[in-house]
Amino acid sequence: MLTRRALIKSLAAAGCCSLAQLGLGGFVAQAATSGRRLVVVLLRGAIDGLSVVVPHGDPKYYAIRAAIALQPPGEAGGVLDLDGHFGLHPALEPLLPFWQGGELAFVLNAGSMDETRSHFDAQQYMESATPGVKSTVDGWMNRLLAALSGTDPSRAISFDEPLPAILSGSMPVVDMPLGENWLEPDAAQSDPFKAVYDMLYGGSDPLSLAYQQAALARAELLAQLAVHADELARAGGSGVAAFQQQARLIGTVLAESPQNTLAFMSFTGWDTHVNQGNGQGSLANLLGGLGAGLGDLAAGLGNAWASTVVVVMSEFGRTARENGNHGTDHGHGNAMWLLGGPVAGGRFHGEWLGLDEASLHEGRDLPVTTDFRAVLATVLADHLGLQGAALAQVFPGFAGALPGIVHGG
Repeated sequence: MLTRRALIKSLAAAGCCSLAQLGLGGFVAQAATSGRRLVVVLLRGAIDGLSVVVPHGDPKYYAIRAAIALQPPGEAGGVLDLDGHFGLHPALEPLLPFWQGGELAFVLNAGSMDETRSHFDAQQYMESATPGVKSTVDGWMNRLLAALSGTDPSRAISFDEPLPAILSGSMPVVDMPLGENWLEPDAAQSDPFKAVYDMLYGGSDPLSLAYQQAALARAELLAQLAVHADELARAGGSGVAAFQQQARLIGTVLAESPQNTLAFMSFTGWDTHVNQGNGQGSLANLLGGLGAGLGDLAAGLGNAWASTVVVVMSEFGRTARENGNHGTDHGHGNAMWLLGGPVAGGRFHGEWLGLDEASLHEGRDLPVTTDFRAVLATVLADHLGLQGAALAQVFPGFAGALPGIVHGG
């Protein structure tokens, strides 16, 4: 039987595979999160924001989407009215109580100022938070870890494999592949690097202490995850069911320890060029799983939901008009979602310009009127307490904000 002591030893070995992963770039005490948490969900493939937040009060919406438009409120398959002009896709009904309770908001016409329509490039820019710059070597959430960390480093969790670009960098991150073989002690114990690192960094100098602290923090968190071995084994794979299982698991793990400050999830499959559907169909099925998964995340967090902000974003939006295949193509502006107890919810943020052709980007897409970094920077400032140079460290070369989207911590 693998004892807790042996498990921690093996997990420490698994976590000590490189200096970069152990965060030897240094710990900078810049902010105190006081139990506040941030979860980022990236919808890979570019979700159709006009099918999430539906401008049912604008006749042009029905004129340009004859086949895929969602019906008005009160009709079969109709949207769930939010304010008389916008409505929520009916598959997202599990999220309606969060809107009504002031814990769900949308930032309209948000996105990257870079105009690429490449999924790969746009996701890279959103994960690095340096649009148009491909040479950035780390992700903004890893830079955030460096800014948040003090003597007891904040911790980030991801179940993506391999480690996503948004978390890549010098700070330690628990990147746990899911499925039946989520933990292989023999492989971990045979890591040839750990003995060398232990010898090199066994002293009391700052670099050695940083190594020891990062290794212990990683081992302790992985040991904590071991308590959920059954859930980890069942939550492997991708798709709707896997997202829901992973969301609840991340919520539970975050709730169990205030040191777990950050988490990242991704959900693929949103590239709806063909037969997108409206109230029913392929997009509705995905949205149903997304809404249920976010509800499961909230349930897993329990009381910690009151101190958690969840940001849902996608690399870009989709065309305002439907295409000839009853789908939508790569666009530009989109809606960003904010959920959680600290969110200034039950309202829309950002600038909505309507669907007149003159208001559309290149006559076809929603424009970007709010840089996605302004949303993120405001969340980091008002929710996690990041200010000044620390905020500039996370978003180099950018200064902007969207005040009023979260209540100050």
